[in-house]
Amino acid sequence: MDTGLLILRLVTGLLIAGHGVQKISFRLGGSGLAGGTEEFRQDGFRGGALTALAAGAGQIGSGLLMAAGVLTPLASAGAIGVMTVALTVKWPNGLWTQKDGYEYPLVLIVTAAALAFTGPGRHSVDQALGLLPWPACWSVTAAAAGVASGLATRALLHRPAQLAHAMPPEGDRSR
Repeated sequence: MDTGLLILRLVTGLLIAGHGVQKISFRLGGSGLAGGTEEFRQDGFRGGALTALAAGAGQIGSGLLMAAGVLTPLASAGAIGVMTVALTVKWPNGLWTQKDGYEYPLVLIVTAAALAFTGPGRHSVDQALGLLPWPACWSVTAAAAGVASGLATRALLHRPAQLAHAMPPEGDRSR
């Protein structure tokens, strides 16, 4: 079981971190901070570069913590939060990835929640530091806080569809 949790943590955590790297740099096929900023603008979010940096940092941080098995409930909450935002963006497209749906963010949310509930396993920094087992209430709190933070981010930073396309890019006051 511990080897399975290690593999699950490594694959999931590194994919989430890699996705964050793409948002803010040219590494791993990313289009730099300008590309990440534009992606958020096209998805109707306010905040420009700061939004892209926060999302990228959240993905990198939570992904690396998850991969190493460090502060697993916190790592899970962070991953669930950023992937909940992604799920809300893709929700109108339906479930399946072939139609740019929310299938992939949902899998990452469920995986992060499962890791919050199972713990990171014996091959983790949490175990090495003697932090395991986590109290069960921390797992529930992590999952709930992740979803709540993602939904709050969406509510605070997302513009209604009709305004998202009508507003000029930040810094462009010509319109």
